[in-house]
Amino acid sequence: MKVVAAYLLAVLGGNASPSADDLKVILGSVGAEADDDRIELLLSEVKGKDITELIASGREKLASVPSGGGAVAVAAPAAGGGGGDAAPAAEAKKEEKVEEKEESDDDMGFSLFD
Repeated sequence: MKVVAAYLLAVLGGNASPSADDLKVILGSVGAEADDDRIELLLSEVKGKDITELIASGREKLASVPSGGGAVAVAAPAAGGGGGDAAPAAEAKKEEKVEEKEESDDDMGFSLFD
């Protein structure tokens, strides 16, 4: 992943086709070791390809990967329309009101210094 991150940083910095040396410099600047085999593999895979097209095809592939568990069920309603965001906000307001009532009940109607 660090080699891919270095490649993306180089492209983001304006270098449309970074070399192995460019990636080694980026990795070295943060104290990471550069594995020549991984760098060459990455560069051979992305040679002549547009980075935006690679990212778009990667998103399509990830969309079909199941991410499992309850996290998907929780995230799915929020991805819907604008109505999905209003319910959690209302729940948060209710929770705040409940907390305020609990705090005001702690003094039992009188003050220790009255």
